[in-house]
Amino acid sequence: MSIRARLALGLFAIAVIMIAPLAFALRSLDRIHDDTVDLRDRDFAASVRVSRLRSDVDDVRRAQIAFSAFPSDTTRDTLLARGERVAIAAGRLRDFNLEQSANGIESAMIFAAVSTKLASVAVAEGRAVAADSMADVRIVPAIDRADSILRSAESQLRDRIGVRVEHAEAASGEAQRAAGIAFMLAGIAALVMGFILWRSIAEPLRDLDGGMSAVAGGEFGHRLRMSPKRKDEFGRLSGSFQVMAEQLAALDQLKAEFVSVASHELKTPINVILGYVQLLEEGVYGEVAPKQRDILATVEMQTRSLARLVHQLLDISRFEAGGGKIETRPVQLHGFLTDLEKTFRVLSLQRDVEFRIDQKGVLPDEVYWDADRINEVVGNLLSNAFKFTSGGESVTLCVEAVNHDVHLDVRDSGAGIAPEQLPYIFEKFYQANNQNSAAHAGTGLGLAIAKQIVLAHSGTISATSEPGVGTTFHITLPIRAATRLVPQERRPATAGALL
Repeated sequence: MSIRARLALGLFAIAVIMIAPLAFALRSLDRIHDDTVDLRDRDFAASVRVSRLRSDVDDVRRAQIAFSAFPSDTTRDTLLARGERVAIAAGRLRDFNLEQSANGIESAMIFAAVSTKLASVAVAEGRAVAADSMADVRIVPAIDRADSILRSAESQLRDRIGVRVEHAEAASGEAQRAAGIAFMLAGIAALVMGFILWRSIAEPLRDLDGGMSAVAGGEFGHRLRMSPKRKDEFGRLSGSFQVMAEQLAALDQLKAEFVSVASHELKTPINVILGYVQLLEEGVYGEVAPKQRDILATVEMQTRSLARLVHQLLDISRFEAGGGKIETRPVQLHGFLTDLEKTFRVLSLQRDVEFRIDQKGVLPDEVYWDADRINEVVGNLLSNAFKFTSGGESVTLCVEAVNHDVHLDVRDSGAGIAPEQLPYIFEKFYQANNQNSAAHAGTGLGLAIAKQIVLAHSGTISATSEPGVGTTFHITLPIRAATRLVPQERRPATAGALL
């Protein structure tokens, strides 16, 4: 499946997962809404209806009192009309499942109406006592019975409304809890889905980024963890990366072979030229005029410079091919430092630069290094320090033993190196833009060779610098370095980092 399809499917799945609890919550809300509407349209409406009936029954009671006090056709008709209105209103209670209450009130009102008519006949016949007795025995109890039925209906409605409200509250709480759980589960599922989707993309990208960094650092044999047989864009990228790395490795090998062969082939003609120049200077082929001798001296100096460059090219080619070997042997550290001081004392006097070796703490009497190679490294760094340091300033070699290592810091007070250039100073042929302050330009190979020699001793080399203040090169070497070949793995040097 392609990355685009995987992203689309993953986003769709996350959307569905998040919509599902929302739909569930909406459905629960609909049920609660339906219950609320039913409660309003039935139970609350019934309660209002019963309250009105109570008022109507009170009207009947007042009409009965008026009829008893002043029996006449008018008071009788008023009592009958109000009783009929109560009976009609009571019949509507059947719409609210109050069938029994409706029947009871209707019966009471019919009985009261019949009794009222009989009482009216008694009044017309002059039987006032019988009419009063009928009102007290029949009409008033009928009205009281209707009133009692209404109170019972009100109580029944209160109980029913309470049950419905409790049910609605329980349903609301249950819906809230269910929605919360659903949203939580949906969130967890969405996070898991998102993590799976992120991992399926982030891990190959991280692998590819690491591979590109490795190739940029010269590790052309680096292989990605993801297979080029994958059926997506990452599979194609992995295949392209592998082809690119193989081609770069072949080009790098070809370059190294070319440099090695060319340098080796240049050694013989350079030595021949240098030999003939020396013979000419010695007068083997006849007397040499002073002007010619100056020219021969210039030719010899340039030939030796060219020979030194060829030697450095051969050196760096051997190291890159894994053939640079160090031969460790016991070295008297004090004598090693004394020789360095003697060697550069003359240069410090010539350039009017203060030079000192600062030995901190207790140093080991003996170290196991390739003395020639380490002398080459430290000598190269000191030469660079003198080259970039003006007269009246200072160059210092600080030596200190820490645990099982020896730290050597070459510090100058020269032009310094720009921070953005520090990561590249150990690369071949790289020269910082401070060459204008140097006594003479270099080839850009010295630091690259120094790095390889230090690595061969299982040591580290780095640099710190501040423009206008000076530069310090930091070397850390084990007291006992094993004899071994330089590893073929190459990484870019970074300022301040252990290489």
